[in-house]
Amino acid sequence: MKKLISLIYVFLFCLNTFSQEHHNKDQKIGLVLSGGGAKGLAHIGVLKVIDSLGIKVDYVAGTSMGAIIGSLYASGYSGKQLDSIFKKVDFENLINDKIPRKVKTFHERESSERYALTLPFENFKLQFPSALSRGQNVYNLLTYLTLHVSEIEEFDKLPIPFFCIATDVETGEAIFLDKGNLAQAVTASGAFPSLFQPVNIDGRMLIDGGVVNNYPIDLLKAKGMDIIIGVDVQDDLATREELTSAPDILLQINNYRTIEAMKEKAKRTDIYIKPNIKDFTVISFDEGKKIIENGHKAALDKIDALHKLIPENQTIPRQNIKLKDSVKINRISIKGNERYTRAYILGKLKLKSDSKVSYKDFISGVNNLIATNNFDAFRYEFNSSQKEKGYDLSAYVEESDITTFVRLGIHYDNLYKSAALLNITKKRFLFDNDIISFDAIFGDNIRYDFEYLVDNGFYWSVGLKSRFNQFHKNVSASLIPTQNGINLTGINKIDVEYQDLTNRIYLQTLFRKDFSLRLGAEHKHIKIKSETVLNNQNNNEEEFVFENTDYFSVFGNLRLDTYNNKYFPKNGVYFNGDFHLYYAASDFNEMFSEFSIVKADVGYAFRFFDEFSLNFMAQGGFKIGGDSTSSLNFSFGGYGCNFINNFNSFYGFDYMSITGDSFVKSTFTFDYEWVKKHHIILAANYANIEDDLFEGGKWLSKIDYSGYAVGYGVETLLGPFEAKYSWSPESKKGYLFLNLGFWF
Repeated sequence: MKKLISLIYVFLFCLNTFSQEHHNKDQKIGLVLSGGGAKGLAHIGVLKVIDSLGIKVDYVAGTSMGAIIGSLYASGYSGKQLDSIFKKVDFENLINDKIPRKVKTFHERESSERYALTLPFENFKLQFPSALSRGQNVYNLLTYLTLHVSEIEEFDKLPIPFFCIATDVETGEAIFLDKGNLAQAVTASGAFPSLFQPVNIDGRMLIDGGVVNNYPIDLLKAKGMDIIIGVDVQDDLATREELTSAPDILLQINNYRTIEAMKEKAKRTDIYIKPNIKDFTVISFDEGKKIIENGHKAALDKIDALHKLIPENQTIPRQNIKLKDSVKINRISIKGNERYTRAYILGKLKLKSDSKVSYKDFISGVNNLIATNNFDAFRYEFNSSQKEKGYDLSAYVEESDITTFVRLGIHYDNLYKSAALLNITKKRFLFDNDIISFDAIFGDNIRYDFEYLVDNGFYWSVGLKSRFNQFHKNVSASLIPTQNGINLTGINKIDVEYQDLTNRIYLQTLFRKDFSLRLGAEHKHIKIKSETVLNNQNNNEEEFVFENTDYFSVFGNLRLDTYNNKYFPKNGVYFNGDFHLYYAASDFNEMFSEFSIVKADVGYAFRFFDEFSLNFMAQGGFKIGGDSTSSLNFSFGGYGCNFINNFNSFYGFDYMSITGDSFVKSTFTFDYEWVKKHHIILAANYANIEDDLFEGGKWLSKIDYSGYAVGYGVETLLGPFEAKYSWSPESKKGYLFLNLGFWF
């Protein structure tokens, strides 16, 4: 059917070529594009028809989404190229300002994967953000797409002259934008209230121009345009049946004036194109293909009128703009920073003057800076250098005034049971680049987590960390110390209350952009007690303390984590290597002797089909010396992401069922994301775990333990919900592991 329509269209075009009234070359054609969110993608379909006819547009005006599409068209892109570009855009990430996990600082990464809700808290009052998104990802994209015209400050000097409209949020005044930074002006014009925060231009706080003038036809006519082509993607007024919610009614009230004004503006439009967008909303970006097609159809409905605008002389077809994949940065200028030094900002951006950087890495650096949450906005522009190749980067930062946050979370799993989390985080506590955070965890097992960090980025940072953890569980008897005359012969499992208090002071640095190195000293207090063991001395059943020891150690940790998702990774690599030297212990452990523990995890995730991915994890560890200290041995079983000490997951066994002072383990996890954020999981793990495993090549022998799991996972606002059933041929038992919410 589409081919038939195209043939008819070509036939009519050829037929009319000899009889049509050609466009007077002295007449100026203006193009006005209205705002409408995702519905504005219909503009692209219209532009494809205009280009196919060879119509020369002399001026472009737009508001909101019309400004975005219009500015790119004015900067030289064809309708066809815009179609290709926007089909590849991930609008969810664009609108939500989603920052890739791997570019976040380790602290911000852990915060985003730990707390379900974060609220600013200043002067003992909760504050709410001015918008859901900073608009940073929109600005990044527009800056990239307009890099080829970055040296043009007067918009009437673009390949096609252009202007757009924004609204001063303080006065309600319509702001005419025809000069300055093109990407910034267009971002302001499209800053939809409550979705995107206002954009500061020359001291004015600007929002979406559609609030006051969504179809600037009169301003376009004032530019000397004789003929106006207008594309209107605004909604009509809804019927009472369609007004089913409060947001619907609020939107209707906001549309009264603009829709009424549109009736008069439509009459003054020479070629008025109204695509059928009734079935779409301002956020229907996932239906962009249909919206563009509807714009194309609406333009074809006006084909006779558009034919009259074909110039007498054949115009040169619009050429595709070649997008640059890298930029050479000669000099860097930073303004607006008062609390944070130039070195701190450049360290987060991972930039140096007089260097060439891929645009992908540049955006990664911008995201890394924004992920600190120390800045409300980061605006920048590339200025072509007149005397040398490349660009001078001029950047302006808006430092955040919010320094205190309240964060909340909830969680359930089979080990820690039910838990609710309350966090207080304070930035700039003592220094401009420090952060202090305290987690209070209430529920079946009360816990806390405290951290203070002076973040110097690639320089040495200083941190303090204290964590108290406890749980009540049947554990392997081999994990229990046997000093003090305790005889556990013949006992496989013991019901214990396990408590761990760990305090650390450390130095941290980042190198090669992705690696984190920590060196420090640690104090650890472990207490293990039970009410179910007979005291051999008095034969009375009472609470017995197996372990009540303070351990002192020094440690080093090297970490790399580029997984795109902590819980359901589809790409990236992971490495975590750890060394602890335990050199002293308190008197409770009378037989203590110095020992070391070395362990490492290596992971690799990749996607082999759009919905299928595989995550492979290899792990190993061993203990050197200290045979009398079993409470810090390796212990496996259960499923979790927040284990302490040397505990680890293992499908097919209950928590802390398998123990030893050395191990090797591999895990294969297949993930089928059949619906977005819904995962079907198949997993298998294999391990050899025992004392002195690496002596005599025993670790290369047959596999001693194996386990398999099938599960279902959903990504929710509260964190992942997971249900996994596991079974092992060795234990010949099945276990159901449940998890709700972020792990903490």
